[in-house]
Amino acid sequence: MAVQTLTGFSLVSLLSFGYMSWDWMKPTVLGDSPGDEPSKFHASAPLRPPHIIFILTDDQGYHDIGYHGSDIQTPTLDRLAAEGVKLENYYVQPICTPSRSQLITGRYQIHTGLQHSIIRPRQANCLPLHQVTLPQKLQEVGYATHMVGKWHLGFYKKECLPTRRGFDTFLGSLTGNVDYYTYDNCDGPGVCGFDLHEGENVAWDLAGKYSTLLYSQRVSHILAAHNPQQPIFIYISFQAVHTPLQSPREYIYQYRNMGNVSRRKYAAMVTCMDAAVKNITRALKKYGYYDNSVIIFSSDNGGQTFSGGSNWPLRGRKGTYWEGGIRSLGFVHSPLIKKKRRTSRTLMHITDWYPTIVKLGGGNISDTEGLDGYDMWPSISEGKESSRTEILHNIDPLYNLAKTGSMQEGQGVWNTAIQASIRVKDFKLITGDPGYSDWIPPQTLTNFPGTWWNLERHTDGARKSVWLFNITADPYERHDLSAQKPDVVKELLTRLAFYNRSAIPVRYPNEDPRGNPELNGGAWGPWASEEDDEDDENWIRRGHLKSTNKKKKCKICKLKTFFRKLNTRLMSNRI
Repeated sequence: MAVQTLTGFSLVSLLSFGYMSWDWMKPTVLGDSPGDEPSKFHASAPLRPPHIIFILTDDQGYHDIGYHGSDIQTPTLDRLAAEGVKLENYYVQPICTPSRSQLITGRYQIHTGLQHSIIRPRQANCLPLHQVTLPQKLQEVGYATHMVGKWHLGFYKKECLPTRRGFDTFLGSLTGNVDYYTYDNCDGPGVCGFDLHEGENVAWDLAGKYSTLLYSQRVSHILAAHNPQQPIFIYISFQAVHTPLQSPREYIYQYRNMGNVSRRKYAAMVTCMDAAVKNITRALKKYGYYDNSVIIFSSDNGGQTFSGGSNWPLRGRKGTYWEGGIRSLGFVHSPLIKKKRRTSRTLMHITDWYPTIVKLGGGNISDTEGLDGYDMWPSISEGKESSRTEILHNIDPLYNLAKTGSMQEGQGVWNTAIQASIRVKDFKLITGDPGYSDWIPPQTLTNFPGTWWNLERHTDGARKSVWLFNITADPYERHDLSAQKPDVVKELLTRLAFYNRSAIPVRYPNEDPRGNPELNGGAWGPWASEEDDEDDENWIRRGHLKSTNKKKKCKICKLKTFFRKLNTRLMSNRI
């Protein structure tokens, strides 16, 4: 079913008219700008719900920020973190969709059916429609809500779109991986489509603008057009620094002496994103929001070490349950914080943002059953103890079973072949196949895939199905304690079994050919009708497809040809 073009005069149309007339390609757009001075509106302003700006980066490694000793320059993030509260015991999920789903719902993956992998572009799957999202809770108490950037929570029906899940406006991509300039995304050979959307329409005319720049400009325009007297929630989900590795030339130049090409491009993307955050912060000050604002910064998962990222000195990488895959960068910056300029080592998880933000905004979470998050604002602002003592990292029954795992190895409590991980106080347990387990120092990647320098190998994974670490004493996971502390192992296995009793079935349907962009005007977008229900998924699995869609002319073919020629001329800007 083709994406239908919406017509009519709306608030989104008004906003679109303003920001699309902006001079997007001004070279100074991320440079110096007015508005560094504090807002003149704060002195007599009454106490109001705060403006909340949530910035989520994609695949930014634990090591890849200045205050963690990185070789990458992030002056804006360093300053914001130094003046706020650094979160140094903060966890997310190892891949994109799970982290985003837990942020938006405040629930573990086992309670949304998204335990396994990501939502693929052609899957009839999305964030459960019956669950009330974070922006919907904020709308209940009068917030304006806006999303800019990467969604990656499903879009097969229009009901799944950001604008149907609590956001007043949306500019961004629905899938998980697009070109930063052309917004083209291929989900397998020959299955390609355009993916940039304004509201529920395809934003063909915005192609060619680097996404980090485009998204920061969008946020600035939203702030300029909004009345600061009304609380606003802006979710900025940067595509940066996910592959493909692309950056404007001016950010590449400062890393020209890096011998590793992937690291050089990656570093440039991080620094460009840092400049975008600077531009957003200045807009908050310029338009009168800053003094009553809370800025939250987080990465969605660990860095992808094969693509220039670094989680050093943590073990593992994106996609694993080692610390390098799930311990995240995070900080909160706000004039409203009572105890600033400090580091918090309170255990915290991405599900905690839901109740924290809702209560901070004056909302009520008592009527929202099943939340796995905790209100962390007293801990963040005042340094108080929190109620969180454990985190279920995940239970994935569909992941490859470990060859050596069994109920016997799980002391009759848990089948250790199943991929799962849990943190209880100081201890972390991993069962099944935990994923790539090496320690990878910065700058180990060469220009040739598969060639490694100074890689510290660890190869016992094929012979084990249970690991136990004291993360407080051993954050780098070098000393497996499973043999020495069988009582602790059993206690944590019992907790896994406890959580598993509340898990709902995994929702991971086969790919639906109706999702092919060629059948939808050349763009990724909803293809199922509003009448389609869960039975349609079983229909697809049996291979019986309704043949009501007619193949339509692929608009992206001409677009791709144009940008292929343009990219050839501008290739020097992206090396």
